[in-house]
Amino acid sequence: MARPRMFDEGRALDAAMHTFWEKGYEATSTQDLCEATGLGRSSIYNTFKSKHDLFERALAHYIDTMTTAQLAVLEDARQSAADRIRALFGMVVDGEAERRAEGRGLGCLTVNTTVELAARDSRAAGMLERDTARRLAVLRAVIEEGRRDGSITSQRDAGALARFINAAIGGMRISSQGGADRATLESIAEVALDALTR
Repeated sequence: MARPRMFDEGRALDAAMHTFWEKGYEATSTQDLCEATGLGRSSIYNTFKSKHDLFERALAHYIDTMTTAQLAVLEDARQSAADRIRALFGMVVDGEAERRAEGRGLGCLTVNTTVELAARDSRAAGMLERDTARRLAVLRAVIEEGRRDGSITSQRDAGALARFINAAIGGMRISSQGGADRATLESIAEVALDALTR
């Protein structure tokens, strides 16, 4: 008879996610994962099968957590569309500033994974593509709504604006990793927001 698991799998997954986020996939060793989760090697492999399986589950957890929180801001119908996008930028700036106060900026696990793995890991690339498509669809819808409520006046294609906003956020995450402070990130956000009215 198999022994029951004596640990919280969700907490272990969250700890693994933070380890991959901080170190990247390749630089994270099994020992790093053991130390972060408090689990032995056998427990990690019995539960998650492999380092790659654990990484995929950690990435899915990150995507679900972060994307859900960001889309909730974008779908808040109490604000104008432009204010929702401004709030999204504020969330990014606050998150990066908070992480920098705790140490170095970690950026975004999806951006980091795109740079490190997307070209050679089709499963990770597929997860990232689905997440990006979901984000872009919501951003595009918000931009179109902004045209109707008058808060977004740019005549540029809504899809192009959505891709630009998404790329600006990714760039802000990378800039934070490189040492950009809050004021720098806020200035990037302001320039990006200007594109919605020009």
